[in-house]
Amino acid sequence: MGHARTLSMSLTGLEGTLVEVEADVSAGLPAFSLVGLPDSSTLQARERVRAAAARSGARLAPRRITVNMTPAWRPKHGSGFDLAIAVAVIAAQGDLHGGVPSSTVLLGELGLDGRVRPIPGVLPALLAARSQGITRAIVPEENLPEARLVDGLDIDGAADLAGVLHRFGADVHDTTLRLMPVPTVRTETAGETFPREPVLDFSEVIGQAQACRAAEVAAAGAHHLLLLGPPGAGKTMIASRLPGILPPLENDDALAVSAIHSLAGRFDASSGLLRTPPFENPHHTASAAAVVGGGAGLALPGAISRAHAGVLFLDEAPEFPSRVLEALREPLETGDITLHRARAVTRYPARFQLILAANPCPCGKAWGKGEGCSCTAHQRRRYRSRLSGPVLDRVDMRVGVGPVDVHRVAAETAESSAVIAARVSAARARQRERYEGRHWMTNAHLPGPLLRREFSPEPSERRLLDHAVAQGRLTLRGHDRVLRLAWTLADLAGADRPDAEHIGHALTLREGEPR
Repeated sequence: MGHARTLSMSLTGLEGTLVEVEADVSAGLPAFSLVGLPDSSTLQARERVRAAAARSGARLAPRRITVNMTPAWRPKHGSGFDLAIAVAVIAAQGDLHGGVPSSTVLLGELGLDGRVRPIPGVLPALLAARSQGITRAIVPEENLPEARLVDGLDIDGAADLAGVLHRFGADVHDTTLRLMPVPTVRTETAGETFPREPVLDFSEVIGQAQACRAAEVAAAGAHHLLLLGPPGAGKTMIASRLPGILPPLENDDALAVSAIHSLAGRFDASSGLLRTPPFENPHHTASAAAVVGGGAGLALPGAISRAHAGVLFLDEAPEFPSRVLEALREPLETGDITLHRARAVTRYPARFQLILAANPCPCGKAWGKGEGCSCTAHQRRRYRSRLSGPVLDRVDMRVGVGPVDVHRVAAETAESSAVIAARVSAARARQRERYEGRHWMTNAHLPGPLLRREFSPEPSERRLLDHAVAQGRLTLRGHDRVLRLAWTLADLAGADRPDAEHIGHALTLREGEPR
């Protein structure tokens, strides 16, 4: 009887902490104690480990077993510690003749039959382990496609506990090949085109040239957009087609998006990293925790984090609870969300494009002269006030989407998403070249002080904009967002710098046109 240690990983958001699992087996009445602030799912590892060890031919000794997970002050969540606990206890019994390498991380949940079951969050856990000097990891066999996305680690896949114990020198009967080495992964080059999932096409949108153009501008500069119009005008159609004109994700964004979806248990690693910008469309009955993130005890990523580097679409935006809409203020400014709990502070990236769709009134008919509207002035005012001024001030463009005259536009041919995506890609390329070596790559993320100093148009070109600020029509935040829009319009037009025409167009998109 003695002492042994293994290593595992604890995740708080996407940040991982190396956990040392210590096992002590000593004389005394049979007992199995698990300490180190485990939650209920981690505490239940005692029963899973006991049954899995017996099924694997390594029955636990009838002794006093104590397992401590260090750092003991940090809460431990989930069942991913099962494999590390089992190996540490069996090693402490003296049943492992080969020992466990000190630089190996063990991840996996155990079934009562001894199988090693998959767990969420393997990708961020291994990324964190690599950053802390870990050189090897053993993960569930079903998590191998996800684990092989992490370069620089020697990774093995485990099918069951018996195979792991046999590898470390235990005298157990190993009937199958339990450990599978991970093959070398091909690394994509920077200019390679990645396969993309089928998406909806803009050619299916009838009319609405102005709104489609606004969507193109939003995609080109990563701007936020409000589509306002009566039901059935095409707001949802336009918003749902926006991902189809966005360029594939760069390596850093693809890794972050894949890690978030892995933590949420929604990542299919069979096709590699997620390269298509995500599109999240929560229902208006969604709670604040579902949209922003949170939950009891462990703060999980919400829709805004799953939409990182992609699109968050809020259809029927005024129907969302005000608590949800107001919670978007800080993520829209900072690009991340920090969730505070009693024992931990969790941060998730949340740099998304916000697309809002709203009706002009509760009945939706207060458009144009509004002759068919049955709402009172108070009802219309109350409905529109649900989108508060601070939230709307963070939205770059407000575009009207009116009814379509089908007979007038029947002969018109709408542009396909491929044609629009080519222009968006060219505009993004100009931005990457202009901001090379900086911490951002799109106009929407250009810092305000630098925008007003280094990237400010000539005073003669921005007179209209300065006049709008002087009249109180624009805040300073609105001033900066108009300038960023003007830069995107210049990039789409192939101009070196925005001129008065680009600024005027941007101001129109910002303020919206009178109906």
